[in-house]
Amino acid sequence: MLVLGGKFRYDESIMVKEEIGKMVERAIKNLQKERFFSDFEMPRIDVDGATEEIFGDYSVNTAMRIAKEIKKSPMEVALKIIGELKSMDRKDRLFEKIEAVEPGFINFFVSQKALLDFLNKSCDKKKRGSKKGGEKKVVVIDYSSPNIAKSFGVGHLRSTIIGQAVYNIYKFLGWKCIGVNHLGDWGTQFGKLIRQIKEEKLVLENLTIDDLEKIYIRFHKEAQSNPIMEEEARIWFKKLEKGDKEAKKIWEFCVETSLKEFGRIYSLLGVKIDHCMGESFYVREGKMDEIIKEAVKKKIASESQGALIIEYPGNELPPSMLLKSNGTTTYLTRDLATIKYRLKKWKPDLFIYEVGADQSLHLKQLFRAVELLGWRKKEDFFHVSHGLIRNIHGKFSTRKGETIHLENILNEAVERAEKISEDKEIAKAVGIGAVKYNDLSQQYKKDIIFDWDKMLNLKGDSGPYLQYVCARTESVLKKAGQEVIFPTDGGIINKEEEAVLRAIFKFPEAVEKAATRFSPNIVCEFSFDLAQKYNSLYNFHKIIKAETEEKKKFRLALTFAVNKTLKEALSLLGISVLERM
Repeated sequence: MLVLGGKFRYDESIMVKEEIGKMVERAIKNLQKERFFSDFEMPRIDVDGATEEIFGDYSVNTAMRIAKEIKKSPMEVALKIIGELKSMDRKDRLFEKIEAVEPGFINFFVSQKALLDFLNKSCDKKKRGSKKGGEKKVVVIDYSSPNIAKSFGVGHLRSTIIGQAVYNIYKFLGWKCIGVNHLGDWGTQFGKLIRQIKEEKLVLENLTIDDLEKIYIRFHKEAQSNPIMEEEARIWFKKLEKGDKEAKKIWEFCVETSLKEFGRIYSLLGVKIDHCMGESFYVREGKMDEIIKEAVKKKIASESQGALIIEYPGNELPPSMLLKSNGTTTYLTRDLATIKYRLKKWKPDLFIYEVGADQSLHLKQLFRAVELLGWRKKEDFFHVSHGLIRNIHGKFSTRKGETIHLENILNEAVERAEKISEDKEIAKAVGIGAVKYNDLSQQYKKDIIFDWDKMLNLKGDSGPYLQYVCARTESVLKKAGQEVIFPTDGGIINKEEEAVLRAIFKFPEAVEKAATRFSPNIVCEFSFDLAQKYNSLYNFHKIIKAETEEKKKFRLALTFAVNKTLKEALSLLGISVLERM
Protein backbone atom coordinates (compact mmCIF):
# COMPACT_ATOMS: atom_id res chain seq x y z
CA MET A 1 0.00 0.00 0.00
CA LEU A 2 1.02 3.61 -0.33
CA VAL A 3 2.90 5.04 2.63
CA LEU A 4 3.00 8.78 3.15
CA GLY A 5 6.52 9.95 2.50
CA GLY A 6 7.33 6.80 0.49
CA LYS A 7 7.65 6.28 -3.25
CA PHE A 8 4.74 5.62 -5.56
CA ARG A 9 5.29 2.09 -6.88
CA TYR A 10 3.31 0.04 -9.38
CA ASP A 11 2.31 -2.75 -7.04
CA GLU A 12 0.89 -0.12 -4.69
CA SER A 13 -1.22 1.68 -7.28
CA ILE A 14 -4.03 -0.82 -6.79
CA MET A 15 -4.33 0.47 -3.22
CA VAL A 16 -4.78 4.18 -4.01
CA LYS A 17 -8.40 4.04 -2.88
CA GLU A 18 -7.39 2.40 0.38
CA GLU A 19 -4.71 5.02 0.92
CA ILE A 20 -7.22 7.84 0.39
CA GLY A 21 -9.40 6.25 3.07
CA LYS A 22 -6.47 6.15 5.49
CA MET A 23 -5.54 9.75 4.73
CA VAL A 24 -9.10 10.94 5.36
CA GLU A 25 -9.27 9.00 8.63
CA ARG A 26 -5.92 10.44 9.73
CA ALA A 27 -7.07 13.96 8.81
CA ILE A 28 -10.22 13.57 10.91
CA LYS A 29 -8.23 12.29 13.90
CA ASN A 30 -5.82 15.24 13.60
CA LEU A 31 -8.77 17.65 13.58
CA GLN A 32 -10.21 15.95 16.65
CA LYS A 33 -6.89 16.32 18.46
CA GLU A 34 -6.79 19.99 17.53
CA ARG A 35 -10.39 20.35 18.81
CA PHE A 36 -11.72 21.49 15.45
CA PHE A 37 -13.97 18.41 15.59
CA SER A 38 -15.62 16.92 18.67
CA ASP A 39 -15.10 13.25 19.50
CA PHE A 40 -17.33 10.78 17.65
CA GLU A 41 -17.15 7.21 16.42
CA MET A 42 -15.21 7.08 13.15
CA PRO A 43 -17.59 6.20 10.30
CA ARG A 44 -16.70 3.79 7.53
CA ILE A 45 -14.91 5.78 4.83
CA ASP A 46 -16.08 4.80 1.35
CA VAL A 47 -13.85 5.86 -1.54
CA ASP A 48 -15.59 5.71 -4.89
CA GLY A 49 -14.43 6.27 -8.42
CA ALA A 50 -15.66 9.67 -9.62
CA THR A 51 -18.80 9.48 -11.74
CA GLU A 52 -17.52 12.06 -14.25
CA GLU A 53 -14.04 13.24 -15.24
CA ILE A 54 -14.78 16.79 -14.08
CA PHE A 55 -15.05 15.41 -10.53
CA GLY A 56 -11.53 13.94 -10.64
CA ASP A 57 -10.52 10.33 -10.08
CA TYR A 58 -11.94 9.53 -6.64
CA SER A 59 -14.60 10.91 -4.35
CA VAL A 60 -15.40 10.66 -0.62
CA ASN A 61 -18.70 11.62 1.07
CA THR A 62 -17.42 11.35 4.66
CA ALA A 63 -17.90 15.06 5.39
CA MET A 64 -21.64 14.74 4.84
CA ARG A 65 -21.78 11.69 7.08
CA ILE A 66 -20.10 13.34 10.08
CA ALA A 67 -21.51 16.87 9.66
CA LYS A 68 -24.63 16.01 11.65
CA GLU A 69 -22.54 14.44 14.42
CA ILE A 70 -20.54 17.62 15.03
CA LYS A 71 -23.29 20.08 14.07
CA LYS A 72 -21.40 21.81 11.28
CA SER A 73 -22.17 22.25 7.60
CA PRO A 74 -20.87 19.48 5.27
CA MET A 75 -18.89 22.01 3.20
CA GLU A 76 -17.18 23.43 6.31
CA VAL A 77 -16.23 19.91 7.40
CA ALA A 78 -15.00 19.03 3.89
CA LEU A 79 -12.79 22.12 3.69
CA LYS A 80 -11.25 21.42 7.11
CA ILE A 81 -10.45 17.83 6.06
CA ILE A 82 -8.95 19.05 2.76
CA GLY A 83 -6.63 21.40 4.64
CA GLU A 84 -5.21 18.43 6.53
CA LEU A 85 -5.01 16.26 3.40
CA LYS A 86 -3.01 18.84 1.47
CA SER A 87 -0.40 19.10 4.20
CA MET A 88 -0.05 15.30 4.19
CA ASP A 89 0.40 15.13 0.41
CA ARG A 90 2.88 18.03 0.14
CA LYS A 91 5.92 15.75 -0.21
CA ASP A 92 4.62 12.94 -2.42
CA ARG A 93 2.42 15.07 -4.67
CA LEU A 94 0.18 12.10 -5.29
CA PHE A 95 -2.71 14.47 -5.96
CA GLU A 96 -2.80 17.39 -8.35
CA LYS A 97 -5.88 18.77 -6.66
CA ILE A 98 -8.20 17.97 -3.76
CA GLU A 99 -11.41 19.98 -3.77
CA ALA A 100 -14.75 20.22 -2.01
CA VAL A 101 -17.95 20.19 -4.05
CA GLU A 102 -21.48 20.84 -2.87
CA PRO A 103 -23.13 19.43 -0.87
CA GLY A 104 -19.91 18.16 0.75
CA PHE A 105 -18.05 15.73 -1.49
CA ILE A 106 -14.25 15.63 -1.38
CA ASN A 107 -12.82 14.96 -4.85
CA PHE A 108 -9.28 13.75 -5.55
CA PHE A 109 -7.40 14.37 -8.81
CA VAL A 110 -4.33 12.12 -9.21
CA SER A 111 -1.29 14.22 -10.18
CA GLN A 112 0.51 14.10 -13.52
CA LYS A 113 3.69 13.20 -11.62
CA ALA A 114 2.05 10.13 -10.08
CA LEU A 115 0.52 9.10 -13.41
CA LEU A 116 3.86 9.38 -15.23
CA ASP A 117 5.63 7.54 -12.43
CA PHE A 118 3.06 4.76 -12.76
CA LEU A 119 3.46 4.71 -16.55
CA ASN A 120 7.23 4.46 -16.24
CA LYS A 121 7.41 1.75 -13.58
CA SER A 122 4.45 -0.35 -14.67
CA CYS A 123 5.63 -0.82 -18.25
CA ASP A 124 8.91 -2.59 -17.67
CA LYS A 125 9.57 -5.88 -19.42
CA LYS A 126 8.22 -7.96 -16.56
CA LYS A 127 4.64 -9.14 -16.46
CA ARG A 128 2.50 -7.11 -14.14
CA GLY A 129 0.50 -8.42 -11.28
CA SER A 130 0.04 -7.85 -7.59
CA LYS A 131 1.47 -10.15 -4.97
CA LYS A 132 -0.01 -8.20 -2.09
CA GLY A 133 -3.78 -8.61 -2.44
CA GLY A 134 -3.79 -12.38 -2.21
CA GLU A 135 -0.43 -13.19 -0.65
CA LYS A 136 -0.51 -16.70 0.88
CA LYS A 137 -4.26 -16.94 0.23
CA VAL A 138 -5.79 -19.94 -1.53
CA VAL A 139 -8.97 -20.03 -3.60
CA VAL A 140 -10.66 -23.12 -5.02
CA ILE A 141 -12.71 -22.34 -8.13
CA ASP A 142 -15.22 -24.98 -9.18
CA TYR A 143 -16.24 -24.46 -12.81
CA SER A 144 -17.23 -25.98 -16.17
CA SER A 145 -18.48 -29.44 -15.00
CA PRO A 146 -19.96 -30.68 -18.31
CA ASN A 147 -22.12 -33.78 -18.41
CA ILE A 148 -20.46 -37.17 -18.83
CA ALA A 149 -21.60 -39.14 -21.91
CA LYS A 150 -22.93 -36.00 -23.59
CA SER A 151 -21.36 -33.68 -26.13
CA PHE A 152 -20.07 -30.42 -24.68
CA GLY A 153 -23.22 -28.31 -24.76
CA VAL A 154 -23.57 -24.58 -25.20
CA GLY A 155 -25.11 -24.49 -21.73
CA HIS A 156 -21.69 -25.14 -20.18
CA LEU A 157 -19.97 -22.32 -22.08
CA ARG A 158 -20.74 -19.70 -19.44
CA SER A 159 -19.49 -21.70 -16.47
CA THR A 160 -16.33 -22.62 -18.35
CA ILE A 161 -15.21 -19.20 -19.57
CA ILE A 162 -16.47 -17.13 -16.62
CA GLY A 163 -14.82 -19.59 -14.24
CA GLN A 164 -11.55 -19.45 -16.16
CA ALA A 165 -11.61 -15.63 -16.22
CA VAL A 166 -12.24 -15.48 -12.45
CA TYR A 167 -9.34 -17.93 -12.00
CA ASN A 168 -7.05 -15.74 -14.13
CA ILE A 169 -8.05 -12.58 -12.26
CA TYR A 170 -7.37 -14.05 -8.82
CA LYS A 171 -4.06 -15.46 -10.01
CA PHE A 172 -3.08 -12.00 -11.31
CA LEU A 173 -3.76 -10.61 -7.83
CA GLY A 174 -1.37 -13.08 -6.23
CA TRP A 175 -3.73 -15.77 -4.96
CA LYS A 176 -2.86 -19.44 -5.22
CA CYS A 177 -5.65 -20.63 -7.50
CA ILE A 178 -6.90 -24.20 -7.71
CA GLY A 179 -9.30 -24.82 -10.58
CA VAL A 180 -11.47 -27.92 -10.31
CA ASN A 181 -13.68 -29.56 -12.90
CA HIS A 182 -16.18 -31.44 -10.71
CA LEU A 183 -17.71 -34.07 -12.98
CA GLY A 184 -21.07 -35.71 -12.42
CA ASP A 185 -19.71 -39.16 -13.25
CA TRP A 186 -21.85 -41.14 -10.82
CA GLY A 187 -25.54 -41.81 -10.48
CA THR A 188 -28.47 -43.77 -11.87
CA GLN A 189 -28.02 -42.26 -15.34
CA PHE A 190 -25.07 -44.63 -15.79
CA GLY A 191 -27.32 -47.57 -15.03
CA LYS A 192 -29.48 -46.41 -17.94
CA LEU A 193 -26.51 -46.18 -20.30
CA ILE A 194 -25.14 -49.58 -19.25
CA ARG A 195 -28.56 -51.22 -19.57
CA GLN A 196 -29.11 -49.79 -23.06
CA ILE A 197 -25.62 -50.66 -24.33
CA LYS A 198 -26.04 -54.25 -23.09
CA GLU A 199 -29.58 -54.53 -24.48
CA GLU A 200 -28.54 -53.29 -27.93
CA LYS A 201 -25.34 -55.42 -27.88
CA LEU A 202 -23.24 -52.41 -28.89
CA VAL A 203 -19.46 -52.58 -29.34
CA LEU A 204 -17.86 -50.03 -27.03
CA GLU A 205 -14.86 -49.26 -29.23
CA ASN A 206 -17.18 -48.14 -32.05
CA LEU A 207 -19.08 -45.61 -29.93
CA THR A 208 -18.48 -41.87 -30.06
CA ILE A 209 -19.61 -39.18 -27.61
CA ASP A 210 -22.54 -38.43 -29.94
CA ASP A 211 -23.51 -42.11 -29.89
CA LEU A 212 -23.52 -42.17 -26.09
CA GLU A 213 -25.80 -39.14 -26.02
CA LYS A 214 -28.21 -40.75 -28.50
CA ILE A 215 -28.22 -44.00 -26.49
CA TYR A 216 -29.32 -42.05 -23.40
CA ILE A 217 -32.08 -40.31 -25.38
CA ARG A 218 -33.28 -43.66 -26.80
CA PHE A 219 -33.50 -45.11 -23.30
CA HIS A 220 -35.84 -42.34 -22.15
CA LYS A 221 -38.05 -42.59 -25.22
CA GLU A 222 -38.41 -46.36 -24.90
CA ALA A 223 -38.88 -46.23 -21.12
CA GLN A 224 -42.04 -44.16 -21.56
CA SER A 225 -43.82 -47.22 -22.94
CA ASN A 226 -41.75 -49.78 -21.03
CA PRO A 227 -41.41 -48.59 -17.39
CA ILE A 228 -39.61 -51.79 -16.31
CA MET A 229 -36.51 -50.39 -18.02
CA GLU A 230 -36.10 -47.93 -15.13
CA GLU A 231 -35.86 -50.80 -12.65
CA GLU A 232 -33.40 -52.63 -14.91
CA ALA A 233 -31.26 -49.48 -15.00
CA ARG A 234 -31.31 -49.26 -11.19
CA ILE A 235 -30.15 -52.88 -10.99
CA TRP A 236 -27.25 -52.14 -13.34
CA PHE A 237 -26.24 -49.12 -11.29
CA LYS A 238 -26.30 -51.23 -8.12
CA LYS A 239 -23.96 -53.65 -9.90
CA LEU A 240 -21.67 -50.75 -10.76
CA GLU A 241 -21.67 -49.64 -7.12
CA LYS A 242 -20.63 -53.16 -6.07
CA GLY A 243 -17.76 -53.22 -8.58
CA ASP A 244 -19.26 -55.50 -11.25
CA LYS A 245 -16.53 -55.86 -13.93
CA GLU A 246 -18.85 -55.58 -16.93
CA ALA A 247 -20.64 -52.52 -15.57
CA LYS A 248 -17.35 -50.91 -14.57
CA LYS A 249 -15.85 -51.46 -18.03
CA ILE A 250 -18.76 -49.66 -19.74
CA TRP A 251 -18.72 -46.85 -17.15
CA GLU A 252 -14.98 -46.32 -17.56
CA PHE A 253 -15.37 -46.17 -21.33
CA CYS A 254 -18.09 -43.51 -21.01
CA VAL A 255 -15.93 -41.40 -18.70
CA GLU A 256 -12.74 -41.71 -20.78
CA THR A 257 -14.56 -40.93 -24.03
CA SER A 258 -16.14 -37.87 -22.42
CA LEU A 259 -12.84 -36.59 -21.02
CA LYS A 260 -11.19 -36.81 -24.44
CA GLU A 261 -14.04 -34.77 -25.92
CA PHE A 262 -13.87 -32.18 -23.15
CA GLY A 263 -10.11 -31.86 -23.59
CA ARG A 264 -10.60 -31.12 -27.28
CA ILE A 265 -13.17 -28.39 -26.55
CA TYR A 266 -11.03 -26.88 -23.77
CA SER A 267 -8.15 -26.70 -26.24
CA LEU A 268 -10.37 -24.78 -28.69
CA LEU A 269 -11.43 -22.38 -25.92
CA GLY A 270 -7.93 -21.96 -24.51
CA VAL A 271 -9.09 -23.29 -21.14
CA LYS A 272 -6.90 -25.33 -18.80
CA ILE A 273 -8.36 -26.62 -15.53
CA ASP A 274 -5.95 -27.85 -12.85
CA HIS A 275 -7.88 -30.85 -11.54
CA CYS A 276 -10.59 -33.03 -13.02
CA MET A 277 -12.30 -35.02 -10.26
CA GLY A 278 -15.67 -36.70 -10.43
CA GLU A 279 -18.20 -37.68 -7.79
CA SER A 280 -17.09 -41.30 -8.23
CA PHE A 281 -13.77 -40.50 -6.54
CA TYR A 282 -15.51 -39.64 -3.27
CA VAL A 283 -17.83 -42.64 -3.54
CA ARG A 284 -14.98 -45.09 -4.20
CA GLU A 285 -12.95 -43.66 -1.31
CA GLY A 286 -15.84 -44.38 1.04
CA LYS A 287 -16.16 -40.73 2.02
CA MET A 288 -19.98 -40.80 2.00
CA ASP A 289 -20.13 -42.81 5.22
CA GLU A 290 -17.88 -40.26 6.95
CA ILE A 291 -20.31 -37.47 6.08
CA ILE A 292 -23.37 -39.41 7.23
CA LYS A 293 -21.77 -40.39 10.55
CA GLU A 294 -20.55 -36.86 11.27
CA ALA A 295 -23.91 -35.28 10.43
CA VAL A 296 -25.73 -37.72 12.72
CA LYS A 297 -23.15 -37.37 15.51
CA LYS A 298 -23.38 -33.57 15.43
CA LYS A 299 -27.19 -33.84 15.41
CA ILE A 300 -27.72 -31.78 12.29
CA ALA A 301 -29.26 -34.75 10.43
CA SER A 302 -32.31 -36.74 11.48
CA GLU A 303 -34.50 -39.52 10.07
CA SER A 304 -37.71 -38.64 8.26
CA GLN A 305 -39.88 -41.25 6.52
CA GLY A 306 -36.93 -43.58 6.12
CA ALA A 307 -34.64 -40.89 4.70
CA LEU A 308 -31.93 -38.85 6.42
CA ILE A 309 -32.47 -35.10 6.16
CA ILE A 310 -30.99 -31.82 7.36
CA GLU A 311 -33.48 -29.32 8.77
CA TYR A 312 -32.13 -25.79 8.92
CA PRO A 313 -32.56 -23.60 12.04
CA GLY A 314 -35.69 -21.47 11.99
CA ASN A 315 -36.74 -23.01 8.66
CA GLU A 316 -34.43 -20.51 6.95
CA LEU A 317 -34.10 -23.00 4.08
CA PRO A 318 -36.17 -26.00 2.97
CA PRO A 319 -34.91 -29.32 4.38
CA SER A 320 -32.31 -31.14 2.28
CA MET A 321 -31.72 -34.87 1.94
CA LEU A 322 -28.47 -36.67 2.81
CA LEU A 323 -29.73 -40.23 2.27
CA LYS A 324 -32.73 -41.38 0.29
CA SER A 325 -35.09 -43.93 1.83
CA ASN A 326 -33.51 -46.62 -0.38
CA GLY A 327 -30.09 -45.87 1.14
CA THR A 328 -28.52 -44.06 -1.81
CA THR A 329 -26.64 -40.79 -1.39
CA THR A 330 -27.63 -37.45 -2.90
CA TYR A 331 -25.90 -34.51 -4.57
CA LEU A 332 -25.69 -32.85 -1.14
CA THR A 333 -23.87 -35.81 0.42
CA ARG A 334 -21.39 -35.97 -2.43
CA ASP A 335 -20.85 -32.20 -2.45
CA LEU A 336 -20.19 -32.21 1.30
CA ALA A 337 -17.64 -34.99 0.81
CA THR A 338 -16.04 -32.90 -1.93
CA ILE A 339 -15.72 -29.84 0.33
CA LYS A 340 -14.29 -31.90 3.20
CA TYR A 341 -11.65 -33.33 0.86
CA ARG A 342 -10.76 -29.87 -0.49
CA LEU A 343 -10.49 -28.42 3.01
CA LYS A 344 -8.07 -31.14 4.03
CA LYS A 345 -6.00 -31.11 0.82
CA TRP A 346 -5.77 -27.37 0.01
CA LYS A 347 -7.02 -25.45 3.10
CA PRO A 348 -8.64 -22.73 0.95
CA ASP A 349 -9.49 -19.27 2.23
CA LEU A 350 -12.25 -18.95 -0.34
CA PHE A 351 -14.46 -21.29 -2.39
CA ILE A 352 -16.00 -20.04 -5.65
CA TYR A 353 -18.65 -22.08 -7.46
CA GLU A 354 -19.37 -20.98 -11.03
CA VAL A 355 -22.61 -22.70 -11.96
CA GLY A 356 -26.06 -21.74 -13.26
CA ALA A 357 -28.66 -19.86 -11.24
CA ASP A 358 -30.82 -23.01 -11.12
CA GLN A 359 -28.40 -24.40 -8.51
CA SER A 360 -28.86 -21.45 -6.13
CA LEU A 361 -31.04 -23.24 -3.55
CA HIS A 362 -28.87 -26.35 -3.53
CA LEU A 363 -25.72 -24.30 -2.96
CA LYS A 364 -27.34 -22.22 -0.21
CA GLN A 365 -28.26 -25.47 1.54
CA LEU A 366 -24.76 -26.85 0.96
CA PHE A 367 -22.94 -23.79 2.32
CA ARG A 368 -25.22 -23.64 5.36
CA ALA A 369 -24.74 -27.35 6.00
CA VAL A 370 -20.97 -26.81 5.97
CA GLU A 371 -21.44 -24.11 8.60
CA LEU A 372 -23.70 -26.32 10.74
CA LEU A 373 -21.07 -29.07 10.60
CA GLY A 374 -18.60 -26.53 11.99
CA TRP A 375 -16.17 -26.76 9.08
CA ARG A 376 -16.26 -23.19 7.81
CA LYS A 377 -18.49 -20.10 7.71
CA LYS A 378 -20.88 -19.84 4.80
CA GLU A 379 -19.32 -16.44 3.97
CA ASP A 380 -16.21 -18.33 2.79
CA PHE A 381 -18.26 -19.62 -0.15
CA PHE A 382 -19.58 -17.70 -3.13
CA HIS A 383 -21.88 -18.77 -5.94
CA VAL A 384 -21.28 -17.05 -9.28
CA SER A 385 -24.76 -17.82 -10.60
CA HIS A 386 -24.90 -17.17 -14.32
CA GLY A 387 -27.99 -16.66 -16.44
CA LEU A 388 -29.05 -18.39 -19.65
CA ILE A 389 -27.77 -18.03 -23.20
CA ARG A 390 -30.36 -16.82 -25.69
CA ASN A 391 -30.27 -15.95 -29.35
CA ILE A 392 -31.84 -12.77 -30.70
CA HIS A 393 -35.14 -14.66 -31.10
CA GLY A 394 -35.23 -16.05 -27.55
CA LYS A 395 -33.83 -19.03 -25.66
CA PHE A 396 -31.68 -21.46 -27.64
CA SER A 397 -33.98 -24.37 -28.39
CA THR A 398 -33.73 -27.83 -29.92
CA ARG A 399 -35.68 -31.07 -29.98
CA LYS A 400 -36.41 -32.55 -26.58
CA GLY A 401 -33.42 -34.23 -24.96
CA GLU A 402 -30.84 -32.99 -27.43
CA THR A 403 -27.82 -30.84 -26.65
CA ILE A 404 -26.83 -27.79 -28.69
CA HIS A 405 -23.20 -28.59 -29.37
CA LEU A 406 -20.81 -25.81 -28.41
CA GLU A 407 -18.45 -26.85 -31.19
CA ASN A 408 -21.11 -25.99 -33.77
CA ILE A 409 -21.40 -22.49 -32.30
CA LEU A 410 -17.61 -22.04 -32.31
CA ASN A 411 -17.34 -23.28 -35.89
CA GLU A 412 -19.99 -20.81 -37.02
CA ALA A 413 -18.16 -18.00 -35.20
CA VAL A 414 -14.93 -18.85 -37.01
CA GLU A 415 -16.71 -19.03 -40.38
CA ARG A 416 -18.26 -15.60 -39.83
CA ALA A 417 -14.89 -14.21 -38.70
CA GLU A 418 -13.37 -15.22 -42.05
CA LYS A 419 -15.13 -12.15 -43.45
CA ILE A 420 -12.80 -10.09 -41.22
CA SER A 421 -9.66 -12.05 -42.07
CA GLU A 422 -9.02 -14.77 -44.65
CA ASP A 423 -6.14 -16.06 -42.52
CA LYS A 424 -7.52 -19.23 -40.87
CA GLU A 425 -5.63 -18.81 -37.59
CA ILE A 426 -6.62 -15.15 -37.25
CA ALA A 427 -10.25 -15.99 -38.07
CA LYS A 428 -10.19 -18.71 -35.41
CA ALA A 429 -8.80 -16.33 -32.77
CA VAL A 430 -11.29 -13.60 -33.74
CA GLY A 431 -14.32 -15.89 -33.88
CA ILE A 432 -13.71 -17.68 -30.59
CA GLY A 433 -12.63 -14.41 -28.96
CA ALA A 434 -15.92 -12.85 -30.08
CA VAL A 435 -17.95 -15.64 -28.46
CA LYS A 436 -16.01 -15.38 -25.20
CA TYR A 437 -16.10 -11.57 -25.00
CA ASN A 438 -19.84 -11.51 -25.77
CA ASP A 439 -20.35 -13.57 -22.63
CA LEU A 440 -17.72 -12.04 -20.35
CA SER A 441 -18.64 -8.42 -21.15
CA GLN A 442 -22.10 -8.86 -19.65
CA GLN A 443 -23.05 -9.18 -16.00
CA TYR A 444 -22.92 -12.86 -15.15
CA LYS A 445 -26.34 -12.88 -13.47
CA LYS A 446 -28.10 -11.73 -16.62
CA ASP A 447 -29.15 -13.83 -19.59
CA ILE A 448 -26.88 -13.14 -22.55
CA ILE A 449 -27.88 -12.66 -26.18
CA PHE A 450 -26.16 -14.28 -29.13
CA ASP A 451 -26.24 -11.50 -31.73
CA TRP A 452 -23.64 -12.34 -34.37
CA ASP A 453 -23.55 -8.87 -35.92
CA LYS A 454 -22.83 -7.22 -32.58
CA MET A 455 -20.31 -9.87 -31.53
CA LEU A 456 -18.19 -9.43 -34.65
CA ASN A 457 -18.49 -5.64 -34.95
CA LEU A 458 -15.04 -4.06 -35.40
CA LYS A 459 -16.32 -0.67 -34.26
CA GLY A 460 -18.31 -1.56 -31.16
CA ASP A 461 -17.90 -3.15 -27.74
CA SER A 462 -16.65 -6.53 -28.95
CA GLY A 463 -13.74 -8.93 -28.72
CA PRO A 464 -12.63 -8.26 -32.32
CA TYR A 465 -12.59 -4.50 -31.63
CA LEU A 466 -10.18 -4.95 -28.71
CA GLN A 467 -8.03 -7.34 -30.75
CA TYR A 468 -8.00 -4.76 -33.56
CA VAL A 469 -6.89 -1.89 -31.29
CA CYS A 470 -4.22 -4.11 -29.73
CA ALA A 471 -2.97 -5.02 -33.22
CA ARG A 472 -2.97 -1.30 -34.09
CA THR A 473 -0.67 -0.50 -31.15
CA GLU A 474 1.59 -3.36 -32.23
CA SER A 475 1.75 -1.91 -35.74
CA VAL A 476 2.60 1.60 -34.48
CA LEU A 477 5.44 0.29 -32.31
CA LYS A 478 6.88 -1.79 -35.16
CA LYS A 479 6.73 1.13 -37.60
CA ALA A 480 8.45 3.40 -35.06
CA GLY A 481 11.30 0.91 -34.85
CA GLN A 482 12.90 2.49 -31.81
CA GLU A 483 13.28 1.82 -28.11
CA VAL A 484 10.46 3.21 -26.02
CA ILE A 485 11.67 5.77 -23.47
CA PHE A 486 9.37 6.64 -20.59
CA PRO A 487 9.25 10.34 -19.69
CA THR A 488 9.51 11.72 -16.18
CA ASP A 489 7.91 14.93 -17.43
CA GLY A 490 5.20 14.83 -20.08
CA GLY A 491 5.27 18.55 -20.71
CA ILE A 492 1.89 19.99 -21.62
CA ILE A 493 -0.41 16.99 -21.98
CA ASN A 494 -3.49 17.32 -24.19
CA LYS A 495 -6.87 15.89 -23.19
CA GLU A 496 -6.57 12.75 -25.35
CA GLU A 497 -3.15 11.92 -23.90
CA GLU A 498 -4.35 12.55 -20.36
CA ALA A 499 -7.44 10.38 -20.91
CA VAL A 500 -5.24 7.44 -21.97
CA LEU A 501 -2.83 8.03 -19.09
CA ARG A 502 -5.60 8.08 -16.49
CA ALA A 503 -7.27 5.01 -18.00
CA ILE A 504 -4.05 2.97 -17.81
CA PHE A 505 -3.66 4.01 -14.17
CA LYS A 506 -7.04 2.45 -13.33
CA PHE A 507 -6.16 -1.03 -14.67
CA PRO A 508 -5.04 -2.66 -11.37
CA GLU A 509 -8.05 -1.14 -9.63
CA ALA A 510 -10.37 -2.58 -12.29
CA VAL A 511 -8.86 -6.04 -11.81
CA GLU A 512 -9.26 -5.85 -8.04
CA LYS A 513 -12.87 -4.70 -8.40
CA ALA A 514 -13.54 -7.57 -10.82
CA ALA A 515 -12.16 -10.01 -8.23
CA THR A 516 -14.15 -8.67 -5.27
CA ARG A 517 -17.34 -8.77 -7.34
CA PHE A 518 -16.47 -12.01 -9.18
CA SER A 519 -17.27 -10.07 -12.35
CA PRO A 520 -15.00 -10.30 -15.43
CA ASN A 521 -17.27 -7.78 -17.18
CA ILE A 522 -15.48 -5.05 -15.18
CA VAL A 523 -12.23 -5.94 -16.97
CA CYS A 524 -14.15 -5.83 -20.27
CA GLU A 525 -15.56 -2.37 -19.47
CA PHE A 526 -12.08 -1.11 -18.60
CA SER A 527 -10.58 -2.58 -21.79
CA PHE A 528 -13.23 -1.09 -24.08
CA ASP A 529 -12.85 2.32 -22.42
CA LEU A 530 -9.06 2.23 -22.80
CA ALA A 531 -9.31 1.08 -26.43
CA GLN A 532 -11.72 3.91 -27.26
CA LYS A 533 -9.48 6.49 -25.61
CA TYR A 534 -6.41 5.24 -27.45
CA ASN A 535 -8.30 5.33 -30.75
CA SER A 536 -9.22 8.96 -30.05
CA LEU A 537 -5.54 9.76 -29.45
CA TYR A 538 -4.59 7.90 -32.64
CA ASN A 539 -7.25 9.67 -34.73
CA PHE A 540 -6.61 13.21 -33.44
CA HIS A 541 -2.83 13.25 -33.07
CA LYS A 542 0.12 11.95 -35.07
CA ILE A 543 2.30 9.53 -33.15
CA ILE A 544 5.34 8.62 -35.25
CA LYS A 545 5.23 11.99 -37.05
CA ALA A 546 4.41 13.99 -33.92
CA GLU A 547 5.08 17.74 -33.85
CA THR A 548 8.20 17.33 -31.67
CA GLU A 549 10.59 14.52 -30.82
CA GLU A 550 9.52 14.72 -27.16
CA LYS A 551 5.87 14.32 -28.13
CA LYS A 552 6.76 11.35 -30.31
CA LYS A 553 8.55 9.67 -27.40
CA PHE A 554 5.66 10.39 -25.06
CA ARG A 555 2.99 9.05 -27.43
CA LEU A 556 5.05 5.96 -28.18
CA ALA A 557 5.33 5.39 -24.42
CA LEU A 558 1.54 5.68 -24.16
CA THR A 559 1.16 3.30 -27.11
CA PHE A 560 3.48 0.78 -25.45
CA ALA A 561 1.54 1.04 -22.19
CA VAL A 562 -1.80 0.58 -23.96
CA ASN A 563 -0.37 -2.40 -25.85
CA LYS A 564 0.86 -4.06 -22.66
CA THR A 565 -2.28 -3.27 -20.67
CA LEU A 566 -4.68 -4.54 -23.36
CA LYS A 567 -2.62 -7.70 -23.76
CA GLU A 568 -2.85 -8.35 -20.04
CA ALA A 569 -6.58 -7.58 -19.95
CA LEU A 570 -7.24 -9.91 -22.89
CA SER A 571 -5.11 -12.57 -21.22
CA LEU A 572 -7.26 -12.34 -18.08
CA LEU A 573 -10.33 -12.84 -20.26
CA GLY A 574 -8.74 -15.77 -22.09
CA ILE A 575 -8.88 -14.00 -25.46
CA SER A 576 -6.04 -14.36 -27.97
CA VAL A 577 -3.86 -11.34 -28.74
CA LEU A 578 -3.16 -10.68 -32.43
CA GLU A 579 -0.22 -8.80 -33.90
CA ARG A 580 -2.18 -8.14 -37.07
CA MET A 581 -5.74 -8.42 -38.36
